[in-house]
Amino acid sequence: MRAGLPFEAISAGGLHGLGPLTVARNLVRLARGLVKAVQLVNKWKPDVLFVTGGFVGVPVALACWLRRVPILIFLPDIEPGWAIKFLSVFATRIAVTSQASERFLPRRKMVVTGYPLRQELFEARGAKDEALAHLGLATSRKTILFAGGSKGAQSLNRAWGKILDQALERWQVIHISGTLDKGAAQAQREQLNEEKKSRYKLFAYLHSKEMGLALAAADLVVSRSGASTLGEYPLMGLPAILAPYPFAWRYQKVNADYLAEQGAAVRLDNDQLAQELLPLLESLLDDEGRLADMKQRMASLARPQAALDIAAQLREMAGHPEA
Repeated sequence: MRAGLPFEAISAGGLHGLGPLTVARNLVRLARGLVKAVQLVNKWKPDVLFVTGGFVGVPVALACWLRRVPILIFLPDIEPGWAIKFLSVFATRIAVTSQASERFLPRRKMVVTGYPLRQELFEARGAKDEALAHLGLATSRKTILFAGGSKGAQSLNRAWGKILDQALERWQVIHISGTLDKGAAQAQREQLNEEKKSRYKLFAYLHSKEMGLALAAADLVVSRSGASTLGEYPLMGLPAILAPYPFAWRYQKVNADYLAEQGAAVRLDNDQLAQELLPLLESLLDDEGRLADMKQRMASLARPQAALDIAAQLREMAGHPEA
């Protein structure tokens, strides 16, 4: 809506892992959504549909399939959720972040595009010294980016809080606490001496440009393993310690395992954070050779043309390949 594009809401609801009554209500919502989606497709007469998953895409995709509108699904994670698995039957093509998704989807429909990224990340890439200066950090110390998420990953933030004082003895840190945990993190920061405070940059949330600078400044990132890690960290060549969110089905675990299998990251499960985080940080940041190898392996996974490749697929499917 901020971009000035027309917007219409579609009724929908999830079906997986819910009680019978909730499933029944959501089936009714999906049916209503399908009726409205058919009306909108008849009204707008789209050339192509682009859908990225979630059950809200189901009625729209079905409406387009009924009207023979070609459908391009984009799968950001390695493993698809139930909605994308269902819609893959109706899709014309499926754009994926990695070839590793072929074990979950029809190979004949897949095209590997990579994960599309914001322009601000490209502008920050390779500007490590400038990013450190912007954030008020030194070039003489290793920098850890600790990303707790937009709202906050409580177990991650708690684990970080336990090792904060020790970590700041040796390294400098950019900590994105999330809005829910900012108060607790700020209170802990106030207890530090002035020297350690200067090495600890705390934010509740960072927008596109600032996030690009934080990624560029870091030598190592600690975070969950949502889909964006498959695009942002490779673009920046940023080694990672990934702690999959334990209640996100298997998506984050599969993403973390993929990057770990490539030698670009280390997976650290949620129940290991308190005991293993500090030793793992020490082993990685003290081993220049391993860190450099992880950086190279992460960078080798980058697909900086992802957004352009997805756009090219859409133009071709819409019948305007040269637009």
